[in-house]
Amino acid sequence: MHVAVCIKQVPDTAEVKIDPETNTLVRAGIESMANPYDMTALEEALRLKDKYGAKVTALSMGPPQADSVLRQALSMGADDAVLLSDRAFAGADTLATSYTLSKAIETLGLAQPVDLVLCGKQAIDGDTAQTGPGIAERLGLTQFTYVIDVESIDPDTRRVRVRRKVDGGFEVISGRLPALLSVELELATPRRASLPMLIDSFRAPIKIWDAKAINASLDLVGLKGSPTWVKAIASPQVHRAGPKWDAAQGLSQAVSAAMDTLFSDENFAAAFQKGWKP
Repeated sequence: MHVAVCIKQVPDTAEVKIDPETNTLVRAGIESMANPYDMTALEEALRLKDKYGAKVTALSMGPPQADSVLRQALSMGADDAVLLSDRAFAGADTLATSYTLSKAIETLGLAQPVDLVLCGKQAIDGDTAQTGPGIAERLGLTQFTYVIDVESIDPDTRRVRVRRKVDGGFEVISGRLPALLSVELELATPRRASLPMLIDSFRAPIKIWDAKAINASLDLVGLKGSPTWVKAIASPQVHRAGPKWDAAQGLSQAVSAAMDTLFSDENFAAAFQKGWKP
């Protein structure tokens, strides 16, 4: 069994910056980390490796520094890692991203067919939850979303059975392999890497594929292949907290000051007097 895991490097949400010309995230020069949902998917892939002897390949699309999330995957137990890095991939929306990842998975399948693709439900920087379903659609895979448990996989009948979250509860469904699972955080808790594997991950080779390596059309990747455009970005208006009075300093004074503040608003005073019935 061959399991491919898609892992995205996302910026620290406290340090997000926007390019004013392209209205896309600026990722250079800020702290980044592996998308938490994708790390949950990786942990499930490693569990399948422990149970079925599956081969686990980690995939990520991004600039050269995105290899850090792939080394993290290797340190946890992934067998192979591929970084999709090409200037042509920059600025991709979910449509272009799903196309690029699907072409990479197709390329992986030339050496060993991919039976299962795992990815997080969503990335914390975009929150669209569209990339996983987009990959499944492009590759014609059985698709399971919002997965909270992989109950069984039968290698003989090539069927997978999962539990998925739905409004008000869950449902248990099954389908044929090859399949794609987009997972929720409660599916698994990512393991910690051992020190020897952590050291080995820094020395491990990581394949770097560009658009040519995966036979991708340049018209369908990056900004050029992205029909989604952000028209404008604006920061929400900051509302200052209202005044506070401490009743411990004198209850009657606090109430009096609060009422004076309320009645200083002409609209409130008029509405109060209109509705007041002595």
